Amino acid sequence: MKRRWAWKDQLAVVGPATIAIIIAFIVAFQWVKPAPPNRAVIATGRTDGAYYRSAQQYRERLAREGIRLEIRETSGSVENIRLLEDPASGVDLAFVQGGTGSAAKTESLVSLASLYFEPIWVFSRTAPGPTDLRALRGRRLAVGPDGSGTRAVALTLLAANGITETTARLLPLTGTDAVHALRRGAVDTVFLVAGPGSPAVKELLRIPGIELLGFPRADAYTKHFPFLTKLVLPAGGLSLQDNLPPRESFLLAPAATLVVRTDFHPALVDLILVVTAAVHGRRGLFEAPQQFPSADYLEFPLMHEAERYHKSGPPFLARYLPFWAATLVDRVKVPLARLVPQAYRWRIRSKIIKRYRDVVEADQALARRPSPAECVELLTRLDQIEEDVRSLRVPLGYADAHYHLRMHVDLVRRRVQEMSQARATPS
Repeated sequence: MKRRWAWKDQLAVVGPATIAIIIAFIVAFQWVKPAPPNRAVIATGRTDGAYYRSAQQYRERLAREGIRLEIRETSGSVENIRLLEDPASGVDLAFVQGGTGSAAKTESLVSLASLYFEPIWVFSRTAPGPTDLRALRGRRLAVGPDGSGTRAVALTLLAANGITETTARLLPLTGTDAVHALRRGAVDTVFLVAGPGSPAVKELLRIPGIELLGFPRADAYTKHFPFLTKLVLPAGGLSLQDNLPPRESFLLAPAATLVVRTDFHPALVDLILVVTAAVHGRRGLFEAPQQFPSADYLEFPLMHEAERYHKSGPPFLARYLPFWAATLVDRVKVPLARLVPQAYRWRIRSKIIKRYRDVVEADQALARRPSPAECVELLTRLDQIEEDVRSLRVPLGYADAHYHLRMHVDLVRRRVQEMSQARATPS
């Protein structure tokens, strides 16, 4: 009997709690924080650039989780910042090169992570050959188009060496266009911001008469410009067979970062950072395994949800559940935390109140001055109530209400007994 009662009582408590969970899930779709969007727009750069290629990998991985990523080609980081600052642009996140943060006009942008180093490559003709940026005065320089990160960082470094638009001819060329211009003698020096696997970089290293201009004063640059990191390009680092480059060089590199607005949906942060880890977490020529995505090398403050990810990794549920399921649980955990305990307390108290109702009915029957036979019936009912109360299992936190109920049963029983004796005694 006790085993059966324990099972029934447990079911009586778990049942309403389960119903509360179902209700909470339904309510989540209507009243709690909105579901994350299933579509996002990312601003990249030119279609032949690394940002665009990374975005294509993101799109493929996000599609597996039901998120549609649209890629918007742009002129580069400066334009990406402008698009992010304009909510009407439709852009939700963007690649931004380190060193271009000064283009931001508001404080509405935050970082999710840095993704990899983007070395600055300066290729120049050797006749006459410059030894550093100070020697580029009066030359034709391909520094990238307006709105690009390449142009922003090139102008910053040139200005630090006294080179401006009045002392050199600055041309808006980059990528393959800049390579072709250097080949045919239309420019003297090309600035590129690209990874070591860039076809343009590899092509320029093989052109006779074109030299890679390193940064022997790299340590000084990193002191003046904190967004830059000093990198060592070893001899043969790009090709052992062809010994490219033929000598060791010091390079400077900002970091590619992923930037969003402060109103970016927090539920997407973990998913996107998991994707960036899969795409950018491998070893590179300049990157250690799992060095990226990183909370370092940032110009914009780190978004709170991204900071938690970098410290602790993805949330527990996100590691074991599909994105939609983990997100749904996250959305309803607050109403669940409120509804389930309330449902549990209500169910326990309702079991006690139900027996109190029977006791009250027996007490009210005394007001009608029952006959001795009716008193016997009331005593039988009270005995059954007491048996039910004794069998009632409640948590220790409700023991006081349980014992109060038993005391009240005994109180009414004594009153019935007194009434029975009074009616049975002749007056």
